[in-house]
Amino acid sequence: MRFFEISLIVLNIAVFCILAIRRTACWFDYAVPAALLIAVIGMAVEGFRWQMIPAYALTAIFVVLWLFSKGSQGGMQLSTVVSFLGLGLGVVAIVISIGLPVMLPVFSFPKPTGPYGIGTLTYHWADMSRSELFTADPNDPRELMVQMWYPTGQEPSMRRAPYIRDADVVTPVIGRFLHLPEFVFSHLKYVTTNAVASAPVADDQPDYPVLLYLSGISGFRSANTFQIEELVSHGYIVIGLDQPGIAPMVRFPDGRQIPGLSRDEILPLNMQSVEAQPQAPTLHGQPMPEGSIPYFARDVSFVLDQLAALNKSDPHQLLTGRLDLERIGTFGISLGGMNAAQASLEDLRLKACLIMDVNIPAEVVEKGLTQPTMFITRSADTMRFERDSNDTWAEKDVILTVDTMRRVYESLPGDGYYVEIEGIFHINFTDVPYWSPVLPHIGITGPINAQRGFDIINAYSLAFFDRELKGQHSPLLGGQSEQYPEVKFESLK
Repeated sequence: MRFFEISLIVLNIAVFCILAIRRTACWFDYAVPAALLIAVIGMAVEGFRWQMIPAYALTAIFVVLWLFSKGSQGGMQLSTVVSFLGLGLGVVAIVISIGLPVMLPVFSFPKPTGPYGIGTLTYHWADMSRSELFTADPNDPRELMVQMWYPTGQEPSMRRAPYIRDADVVTPVIGRFLHLPEFVFSHLKYVTTNAVASAPVADDQPDYPVLLYLSGISGFRSANTFQIEELVSHGYIVIGLDQPGIAPMVRFPDGRQIPGLSRDEILPLNMQSVEAQPQAPTLHGQPMPEGSIPYFARDVSFVLDQLAALNKSDPHQLLTGRLDLERIGTFGISLGGMNAAQASLEDLRLKACLIMDVNIPAEVVEKGLTQPTMFITRSADTMRFERDSNDTWAEKDVILTVDTMRRVYESLPGDGYYVEIEGIFHINFTDVPYWSPVLPHIGITGPINAQRGFDIINAYSLAFFDRELKGQHSPLLGGQSEQYPEVKFESLK
């Protein structure tokens, strides 16, 4: 919780204790106005969020009682207050006012371990050579919102960039896709990152290797901030894409919006690229015989073209000449991993590919990848354990995911790495474990400690890209690690 939220709850508890001990309200005249003042300042400074409504309501009740006591002849005795409020009701109100903001917190991202600070910029790019499939107008060009994170000097005092820049339109869709009220995740607009908008690029290197991040279904360009920031802090420029059709909502600078497809809508299109069906799925009445993956993968090639142009002349006048386009890698989770694999097959400008926990498109399985590739996933038994916990991962999905990843891994002609993490669930590969500490208790995230899972993913991601794009040796890639006994590690040389 944030400072004023904690302060308000502490004051509410203090007021309740004053009432509960049944003495004359000598401190009542101080505690209640203080709580009211903190509530007002908190909403003005930190912003209103619905999880604090019980705390605000409790403060309002105390204010009413306080005003009533001021108007009562001889003052209001606390025994009367206790009778009016009800000890049991007060306890319930206190518990709820604490529980809601704790269960859905305005969380903070840990400081990354690398020597660099983090800057960020946003771009809007349109591919006039391709039609947008996820709008009704076939004349619409394919458009992307792109966010870049890049190394800077450490700037601890500068204002931090928001976690989800368009949270007001993105979070309602996430709630709706999860069959929850649209306001449930509205507080995420208050979450900030370690990045600073438009900060100067670090000047200790002439340029930096580039990584493209691709999100999963209903993911957004910053959905793996835990991983993005760690990589940037160690000297990478990371590009995240909001891809219409995948992202829950893409909003362009002129205010236009393209809503994403739900999991049920997009999954048949994705799986057509994995296991083609004779009766191809359709989108806006048009059959999609090759599925959606090749279309999404072409976004990556388009972005690589745009990066070449940006490296010559950045409209923000910050990144001109600072991207090392001879050292480009990609990484993705779930659908993003499928797209990363397909893009790596089609575009050899990608020199390294990191795929996280997903089945692989049929064309990639058939032809194989030539780039160094790392798979970060978990065992089939862990996938089945997740199915038992939250009714996902049907047996067919388990077999298909493990089989296709293993086939591509075993066919690699050069460097390959296969990392299985014990106790990790699919959602642990994204930022979502930060969203609520309740998730492990309801089977949404795995039994592994969330931060421990992030640390393992970050360690192997960094070791892989350092090895393949920077030529730096890491002991992690040499075999089983004593530091991470949860990991089963394999490699090809």
